[in-house]
Amino acid sequence: MRSLARLPKAHLHLHLEGAMRPATLAELAGEVGRPHSALGGFTSFEDFTSMYRVAARLVREGPRENLLRLVREVVEDAAADGAVWVEPHVNPLTYVDDPAAALDLLDVVIDEGRRTAARLGIGFGVLMFARRNADPSEAVETARLAARRAGDGVVAFGLAGNEAHYPAEPFAEAFAIARDAGLISAPHAGELAGPASVRAVLDVLGARRIAHGVRAVEDPALVARLAAEGVVLDVCPTSNIALGVVESLSVHPLPLLLQAGVRCTLNADDPLLFGAGLLEEYETARAVFALTDAQLAAIALTSLESSGAPRATVDDAVTLIGDWLGTPGLHNRSEVDFRNSSTFR
Repeated sequence: MRSLARLPKAHLHLHLEGAMRPATLAELAGEVGRPHSALGGFTSFEDFTSMYRVAARLVREGPRENLLRLVREVVEDAAADGAVWVEPHVNPLTYVDDPAAALDLLDVVIDEGRRTAARLGIGFGVLMFARRNADPSEAVETARLAARRAGDGVVAFGLAGNEAHYPAEPFAEAFAIARDAGLISAPHAGELAGPASVRAVLDVLGARRIAHGVRAVEDPALVARLAAEGVVLDVCPTSNIALGVVESLSVHPLPLLLQAGVRCTLNADDPLLFGAGLLEEYETARAVFALTDAQLAAIALTSLESSGAPRATVDDAVTLIGDWLGTPGLHNRSEVDFRNSSTFR
């Protein structure tokens, strides 16, 4: 059986603070005398976000070294899982209100991420996200910051939060700024709300990647549209189960979406809280969803093609995926059993 740790892949749906190692959380909490309760066992999205804030506070209110350590460890964990590109979700305005200070913080994250990635022989970029539960003017400011580092560390722009309570329409201006700067539009949708939220980010925000998006399966016409337009869903199966988006892995829609020709990637979302890392998600896809190695290679290839990785990184990974699959000279995803559709490049 081929080792999935050796399958080159990108990690695209990963929230920086939510990717903290449990041991790091315990250590940082102990340093400030703030014991933390066991993570997990939440019964609502609100419970989940409360637990997320426990980890985030230790980084945001602690010394700068806490942030540097977090970035280093996130990149190291991605590399250990076989990622050749990692694209964590970051918003420096959740750390500091001043745009100039936020830009400096962003540069710190980019520099540390790149330095660690270079040491490990992989690539690093940032997805800057806006918050649905904040005033849309903050999203505009976030987009302007992201645009200042477009092509220089920032590669995509997202929107996080409860889409059932905060619709996409107020964030159109922010995403227009990001798209004009050449950033990939990659908002959350189709997780806590249904197909209408997916349509909104397609029509209003120009989404080319959608974080989650799995509830699109409730509308066959929408699924057909995603497939036809080559929109990628950055899927996180373990997260979906933990938050009650899907009842169980046995009924998770990923296999149906792939069968319908929708391009999907596999991701961990918040491994600190959900327990599974990137490699475990691939292993679940093989063991529970019975995906073939060709399908898993196609998912890995999709993750790279739809990322903000440089063309050379993608091309090198395509060759390595071909070697892993036993198809030397692999040139494109049509050769790994994935329906042909529009590309990002």
